[in-house]
Amino acid sequence: MKLFVNDLTVMDFSYLCPKRGMVGESWIVDILLNGGLNEESMVQDFGKVKKELKHVIDEYVDHKLVVPVENVSTTITHDEPQERVQVDFSYQHESTGNAQSMHLYCPPEAYAFVYAEEVNMTSIKSYLKEVIKIHLPENVHSVELYLREEVISTDFYHYTHGLKKHDGNCQRIAHGHRSKVLIFEDGNQSETWQNYWSKRWADIYIGTQEDIVSSNELSFKHDNISDELFYCFKYEASQGVFEMAIAKQACEIIDTDSTVECLAQFMFDELKTMTDIKLEVRAFEGVGKGAIVADD
Repeated sequence: MKLFVNDLTVMDFSYLCPKRGMVGESWIVDILLNGGLNEESMVQDFGKVKKELKHVIDEYVDHKLVVPVENVSTTITHDEPQERVQVDFSYQHESTGNAQSMHLYCPPEAYAFVYAEEVNMTSIKSYLKEVIKIHLPENVHSVELYLREEVISTDFYHYTHGLKKHDGNCQRIAHGHRSKVLIFEDGNQSETWQNYWSKRWADIYIGTQEDIVSSNELSFKHDNISDELFYCFKYEASQGVFEMAIAKQACEIIDTDSTVECLAQFMFDELKTMTDIKLEVRAFEGVGKGAIVADD
């Protein structure tokens, strides 16, 4: 007997890519359980599937930075006395051909370590299947995961950020989303402006100005980090101290927090400097949620 649950959850996370750098992503999760009937004549109660397995997926991937452990460009250093992990990653950007690197020093909860050369749907499915097996009841013999992107017919972008004021997992400095954007001029959808933001924020890290520090203020050291080429970020949240150095050309720096409300306002304010037509901006944070800013 097989039990399926579609749209079990959406995983919002970022991952390290040898061609694109740090990529924000949002994947929808469907799940299929194969097993015999239990004493309730069920493979498993839908409520338990939605609650317990969603919790496992959220705990191990959602709002984390997924790191390809077996990639030759990945270096992982565990600092047990400080209860933090340093991740150094280098890559050659596929569009520009430039060699770049990024460096993070964060609590272990900020990462998901996948033993593969690259992070993709196949490697994350394998990672999650091994984790989920531990949490299945005896009557369930196997589990299948199906990961998919939201079907978006308009422009979208991949972004990564961290929200230090958030009480939950959004405080992690490198988690992200795959998000569409809808912009209207005088009530008409503007493909021009939507395309503008999809290009401007392609694989972007959106950082807050007040979180920027100089390289000598970082708690970790690396020979490649310079204030000329890198933005260095550092902040303390309830889960610990988060630090990161990332190439300036991979960033957009804003004066506010990077909540979706602030991002919608940022896009709106930027566009108002370029056009005097009545505007409405609908910025999404992953799948099916977001914020709207419009002229009165």
